[in-house]
Amino acid sequence: MALLHSSFYRFTPMADPTAFAEWLRARGAALSLGGVVLVAEEGLSAAIAGEADAVHALEAELQALPGLAALPLKHNACERRPFSRFKVSVKREIVAFGVPGVKGDATDTHVSPQRWRELLDDPNTVVIDNRNRFEFKLGRFRGAIDPGVAHFRDFPAYVEAHRADWQGKTVAMYCTGGIRCEKTAAWMQAQGLKVAQLDGGILNYLASFDDAAADWQGECYVFDKRIAIDAAARETGTTAEQVFTDPADAWRLARARRLDPSGDA
Repeated sequence: MALLHSSFYRFTPMADPTAFAEWLRARGAALSLGGVVLVAEEGLSAAIAGEADAVHALEAELQALPGLAALPLKHNACERRPFSRFKVSVKREIVAFGVPGVKGDATDTHVSPQRWRELLDDPNTVVIDNRNRFEFKLGRFRGAIDPGVAHFRDFPAYVEAHRADWQGKTVAMYCTGGIRCEKTAAWMQAQGLKVAQLDGGILNYLASFDDAAADWQGECYVFDKRIAIDAAARETGTTAEQVFTDPADAWRLARARRLDPSGDA
């Protein structure tokens, strides 16, 4: 039985997020999938997993819908099921940036993994990790800066404090799958900064190079039972208890434990 993890997102108007979420729940159950899906008026963000044929079936159904054609899919083979259930939630935003009116529409800032590798060697590039501190501690791109934010909504204040220092440079940002950078890039462009965001995020980069370990140092936190993967996108065996050692992250530890309530593979 081949197990597959798929992650994707799309900023596209959703006329009736509640009805769409209900349809997704039914399809996920029918296909025996697990996963976490967020639906909002601005679009959807999803991480799903299950038998490969079932994953591909839902992907095909989604891509046949208006606004969802050619979804950028990021695939990763799994040794066990990453999710215990299929959860679909309706939210105000699929990613909460904390700045009103910002949309994920800065498509001209995307750079390929190949171009990203070049930027890592460019002295006029500032590489910013657009994730939380615990994720940075676990793994990062070489030369990356940790903004030190505890929550994504804290990121704008960090940018404001360093904007003057970054003038004339390329601010290269990355996150796990790319979605955080969509809104951040659009907002930073409006602040007069030259921005480059890694298309598809870390997951796409690891899938693009056999020698990704030359650039990716450590592990990548994933928000499912696997907890973390290495530069070859393989589950590492790292536990949630090893990741969340700061007492301030106790709620994150509790959330990670809820992903695997039975401990079953």
